[in-house]
Amino acid sequence: MNAARSRTRIAVVGSVAAGSVLLLSGTAFAHVTVQPEGAAAKGGYAVVDFKVPNERDNAKTVKVEVNFPTDHPLASVMPQPVPGWNVEVTKSKLDKPLTVHGKQINEAVTKVTWSGGTIESGQFQKFPLSIGSLPTDTDQLVFKALQTYDNNEVVRWIEEAKKGAAEPANPAPTLQLTAAAAGGDDDAAPAADDKSAAGQKAQASSSSSSSSSSDTDTTARVLAVVGIVVGVAGVAFGVFAGRRRSA
Repeated sequence: MNAARSRTRIAVVGSVAAGSVLLLSGTAFAHVTVQPEGAAAKGGYAVVDFKVPNERDNAKTVKVEVNFPTDHPLASVMPQPVPGWNVEVTKSKLDKPLTVHGKQINEAVTKVTWSGGTIESGQFQKFPLSIGSLPTDTDQLVFKALQTYDNNEVVRWIEEAKKGAAEPANPAPTLQLTAAAAGGDDDAAPAADDKSAAGQKAQASSSSSSSSSSDTDTTARVLAVVGIVVGVAGVAFGVFAGRRRSA
């Protein structure tokens, strides 16, 4: 009897623990987050995804607003089209102009808003942005997001996490920055990087083609010489054989 009761208690405790883990996991995954596609190196450019889950069972997400940090303004922000959604990029005048690639920038993006689409219950949507150049004097960028549902409820993901403290109930999406790439031109725009990479590939392809052509020419010459030698040997053998028959 005692053994049976012990097993029952263990089963109940296990079920409660598993349920708690699932509940906490579900809560954590319900946050609006931002993650880079690859590295987000200081001083460089990055493509980042704002991941927005729908955590309501009886409502759809119909609007997402992401506010950019004003203490580290970004001069370049380009959204990738998301099917079914409209995007609006809002710029504001800077109190202190930025200098990017030798040019003075007097305004920067302060907000990006997606609307017109829906995120169904139990689903999520990614909203990609190309941003840069990333600051070099901080380890992270904090974006404050507003998520609006079709029942007019607005969830404000704006709380900044404090070091050593528990995670807030509505944490703001935070992008962690990595160290600047060694020996690289971190201020180079993505398009310039792509062109450089394409040029290197073309040069490598050209070198490979030239080497292959040179190898082919050498092989052809060797075969031609061998053919001539074999031909001369054949003629000499024929003459020698004819003389022996005549003798």
